[in-house]
Amino acid sequence: MFLNKKKEERVLPQHIAIIMDGNGRWAKKRSLPRKAGHAAGSKTFKDIARYCNKIGIKYLTVYAFSTENWKRPKEEVDNIMNILRDYLKDTENFKGENIRLQFIGERGPLAEDIKELMLKAEDDSKNATGLHLNIALNYGGRDEIVHAVRDIVSRGVKAEDITEDTISENLYTSGQPDPDFIIRPSGEYRLSNYLIWQAAYAEYWFSDVLWPDFRPKHLEQALDEFSKRNRRFGGV
Repeated sequence: MFLNKKKEERVLPQHIAIIMDGNGRWAKKRSLPRKAGHAAGSKTFKDIARYCNKIGIKYLTVYAFSTENWKRPKEEVDNIMNILRDYLKDTENFKGENIRLQFIGERGPLAEDIKELMLKAEDDSKNATGLHLNIALNYGGRDEIVHAVRDIVSRGVKAEDITEDTISENLYTSGQPDPDFIIRPSGEYRLSNYLIWQAAYAEYWFSDVLWPDFRPKHLEQALDEFSKRNRRFGGV
């Protein structure tokens, strides 16, 4: 499994971002309704988050629902939101896992009960010192930058005073390190409007495995590959 270095010698990423893709195709391959794929993907998400916490990853950001996903059939969107509700109600059972929850994205369009559950989950886990888990919900990378710029302008910051740090400090991930490793399963090779500012120097890892079939062994393969990378950040 650890093809490049012994486990204790590997360089782990500080912040992993995952595009949880392939739920619908997973269900179609099994002649199941798409909601079955989303349910299976939700279980995989929980398993991978717990595993990241176990091995000492500090930050994990997962792409749960994009600003573009509202275009999907209403039945599918409603099902995704119900899965989210169930997860949020179940967070009471995970308090002992020392995982801090944070939701990133535009909350306005979400149902009021979901927003209340999100706030409660964030408040209940705010003192956790293990994995910092960001769930990107109604999130879009361009939309995030637009929100950041509007916030900066609304405070009267002069154009000449705006720096890269100014932008970063006004993103949803303010105060967190940028993701250094982005994982996309399902055979797609694009970023899909995900963390486009934060991903400037990230390493990427792609896999044909559909998200519901993604297991810790696949994450370990990705981490082993990350450990081989020579990250120069424009240097030599």
